[in-house]
Amino acid sequence: MERLRGELSEFVADVFASVPRRDQRRWGECYLRGLMLDGRRKSIQPMAERLPDGNMQALQQFVNQSPWDPLPVRRRIAERLCEAIHPEVWVVDDVSFPKCGTASVGVARQYCGALGKRANCQVAVSVHAATDTASCPLEWELFLPGEWSQDQQRRRRAGVPDEVGHVSKTRLALGLLDRLAAQGLAVPVIVADAGCGRSVSFRLALEERGWSYVTAVDPKEIARPTAAEPHQPDYGGLGPPTLPRYRDPA
Repeated sequence: MERLRGELSEFVADVFASVPRRDQRRWGECYLRGLMLDGRRKSIQPMAERLPDGNMQALQQFVNQSPWDPLPVRRRIAERLCEAIHPEVWVVDDVSFPKCGTASVGVARQYCGALGKRANCQVAVSVHAATDTASCPLEWELFLPGEWSQDQQRRRRAGVPDEVGHVSKTRLALGLLDRLAAQGLAVPVIVADAGCGRSVSFRLALEERGWSYVTAVDPKEIARPTAAEPHQPDYGGLGPPTLPRYRDPA
């Protein structure tokens, strides 16, 4: 870590340039060093204990209370990462965080990719830049399950702003992609699993924006030629009306 201290300082000075106060930038560097040091637990207290200049109160304030805007920082990180790896695709996916309690924002019993089953967890929608040899996150946003929308007491305890509500994962993904494109980043081929691929509105939104994409789809998904037209059989007068049907198999 000491060998890389100079490079880390340059990185912090660049990506935290939008943070107004010097002490905030200092604790930002300290926090990053804590994340990169060995140790299983990456919460504030154990990181502060491992760092020679660690201060638990100062790190806690930087992460939870200090008034700085994270969006310009994330924007600069995304620009640096794309310059470094020259992504061939952007991967839209879910990132899950198993949890034991119920107080963390967005925690609910839902599918947890980290465990491969339904479990108590948080889920974030993410966009990763990727090549055959590298992958790095560009944007992400926490998914708020529907059960959080009406539970005002739970929202207040967790600090969820009033304007934040339940939004589908596909809409979150489109918002992240739009945000990255608005930064001027070149949009490569977009890749997603069936969670997004089964959404017709998501696929149409990508087409409307002129973006190329590859998505997985459910096995029951069917395809027909663009010119295929359903045939309406004549009604025989008995029973319910006949429904339109295609003459040729899908």
